[in-house]
Amino acid sequence: MNVNLLIDAIVRQTTVLIAQLATAAGSRAMLANTANQVFTALVHELKEQGLGNKVIADMFGLSLRTYHNRMARLAESSTDRGRSLWEALLGFVEDRGPGLREEVLGRFRNDDETLVRGVLKDLVDSGMVYQAGRGDYTTYRAATRDSVGQGASRDDERVASFVWVAIHRYGPLTRGDLAERVPAGDDALDTAVTRLVREGRVSATEHDGKVHYASDECVIAVGDPVGWEAAVFDHYQAMVTAICTKVRLGRTRAAHGESIGGSTYGYDVWDGHPCRDEVLGFLDSTRKRAVQLRKDVEAYNANHPIPEDALHVIAYVGQTVLGAEEGADE
Repeated sequence: MNVNLLIDAIVRQTTVLIAQLATAAGSRAMLANTANQVFTALVHELKEQGLGNKVIADMFGLSLRTYHNRMARLAESSTDRGRSLWEALLGFVEDRGPGLREEVLGRFRNDDETLVRGVLKDLVDSGMVYQAGRGDYTTYRAATRDSVGQGASRDDERVASFVWVAIHRYGPLTRGDLAERVPAGDDALDTAVTRLVREGRVSATEHDGKVHYASDECVIAVGDPVGWEAAVFDHYQAMVTAICTKVRLGRTRAAHGESIGGSTYGYDVWDGHPCRDEVLGFLDSTRKRAVQLRKDVEAYNANHPIPEDALHVIAYVGQTVLGAEEGADE
């Protein structure tokens, strides 16, 4: 298996997806922190695979010292617990407004000054913070949402949909587990969880001194305009989970009769083709079959206790039509 070829191809396609989402409907999403998020997430997952810092640094082509410096900048702030130094500094400058360097350094006096200065430079270089003046009179102010072209923040229901999907797929989850799954602020997460529990979509139970959140079902209805982002996220993570599960099992080829994996098929049809309607309707007919199957399973489960060793099956299906973008449904 040519792992590097596969990784490079996936990264390229993922960047295409990110670029499309970042510019959807004329928006201009802020991407300055994306590289940091990818780096820290990769490091975390590589450590989960049992790799040490030296090996990980080599995989990124970094010296061990450079690797540690970068990790330190992205690590939790000693001043603002629960947030990376990068996030804490940006949040302070946004909330404080224009402020002198001395004020910033004073606010983060519990963090290493060299790291604070380095993160400030990163923020300025990325365009998320503006710098003016020199020496003791250097001031910092955050770029406004308008200046970076970022659209309005997602409303509570959109965040709640994300949280609902994560809890259903990976629950029971603690509040800390949830923060690792959904990249939203603390206030937004708390508001979403409170709303989901109040509406009965999520249950909250205490175990070993911690509250765990769970959800037996999660349905983003077809045509729901609010849950679109959560539905895309759910579909994407379902595909990734299937691939990762197969890789962990060492199955690097398809086999007849397997229950883990995926297949892709292509069809060329045109007006007058006897199979045109069947091919174009494949997604709709598959959705209807899946919905009915879910109803049948839920009806049976409602009258029978679910054993602890029950299998949780996640199926996903997608379809696109190339060459007919103008006439495709939104």
